Amino acid sequence: MNRGIRLLRLGAALAAATLLASCASMSEQECLSADWREQGYRDGRNGQPLSLVESHREACAKVGVTPDLAAYKAGRAKGVLEYCTTDNAVREGRRGASYRNACPPELEGRFLDHYRAGRRVYDAEQRVNSLDSRSRDLQRRLEKEKDEDKRKRLRQELRDLDWSLRNARNDVYDAERRLRY
Repeated sequence: MNRGIRLLRLGAALAAATLLASCASMSEQECLSADWREQGYRDGRNGQPLSLVESHREACAKVGVTPDLAAYKAGRAKGVLEYCTTDNAVREGRRGASYRNACPPELEGRFLDHYRAGRRVYDAEQRVNSLDSRSRDLQRRLEKEKDEDKRKRLRQELRDLDWSLRNARNDVYDAERRLRY
């Protein structure tokens, strides 16, 4: 086998091993020094689902550490109260974060209402950004185009895109306005 191919395969195998190792929820050192109540609190505050403790259990089993489930759950219960606020729900939605079913049932409905409102703003802003980018691209193409028929089609496409962009900006405005009420 060619030496270059062998080196390429070896490099790919090392990269894959590194990637798999980096997927662990906690490092060996974190496992060995874990305060499980604090870890649960951090995970809850960050909106992580309770099932993440299973990933911690798998990561830490490699060094012979078992999570203190009672301490983890107690810490997570406090942390999740900070995560599951309406202000945070809007923030999470506006930044396009995924909701990972972290909130307890008594907080989830209200959280999700505010999260979805924030997510509507995010989605509308993403649409505006996409249309802006497409508009700039069409404008560059129009500037370079020499054929008059193609220029005419590009100008029409830009007019249509301007209409879509105006509607998308109105959607952002409406979504933001709804957040205030």
